[in-house]
Amino acid sequence: MRLTAPKNGLFDRLQEDILALQGLRTPAGARQVDFGLGEMNAAFPNAAFPTGAVHEFISTSPETAAATTGFMAGLLGKLMGEFGICIWIGVKPVVFPAALKIFGIEPHRLIFLDLPKEKDVIWAVEEALKCESLAAVVGELREITFTESRRLQLAVEQSRVTGFLHRTSPRAVNTLACVSRWQITPMKSELEEGMPGVGHPRWHVQLQKIRNGEPGEWEMEWLTGGFAYIRKDEPAETPVYQLPNIIYPTAS
Repeated sequence: MRLTAPKNGLFDRLQEDILALQGLRTPAGARQVDFGLGEMNAAFPNAAFPTGAVHEFISTSPETAAATTGFMAGLLGKLMGEFGICIWIGVKPVVFPAALKIFGIEPHRLIFLDLPKEKDVIWAVEEALKCESLAAVVGELREITFTESRRLQLAVEQSRVTGFLHRTSPRAVNTLACVSRWQITPMKSELEEGMPGVGHPRWHVQLQKIRNGEPGEWEMEWLTGGFAYIRKDEPAETPVYQLPNIIYPTAS
């Protein structure tokens, strides 16, 4: 006997319940954020970038850290919208606030906390994530334990604030309670023909882990205030030349 799936939405409701138990629920009346990620959305649960959750970003060098900061800024600009506030916490965080304007972030809506010890950063991130008035919290740190990350995830499940943990050169990439893990590497920019200066920021984006989703890789750039995908040019078809039929007259 072959069983068929019921058509009353039972499986969809069951999936929503499972996501809610894991902290990936969308409260009724919550503002839907359009990150402009296009095809990448298929990798996420509910086909949308998870907000009200903690995301982990791994960088292995100053160059990848700069690229990661740019990609995160693109997400933050969409998440903060016109009036949102973000707290950026770290031990001597290296970021030039004025440059964030190209990602749609007004510098006066960012609050920077420069703390002396990494343990202080973890505590401050947890306390900030409990503040429902914030749109996002960024924490720059190297090491964090699973227990510490679990406390952060529990905090956002109550406040619905989105958290970004940027880990530069950690000793080990250990398992955390974050819903995703990303690694961003810079790509060579390209100038428009006849234009001086530098091109648009470009990244190779790796979504290494996503809870209830599908990891993947994409090549992207920041173009005219939003994310765009870099399409590799398809090789031109090799033309096939065919000699015409030549009919020679026969001697009469």
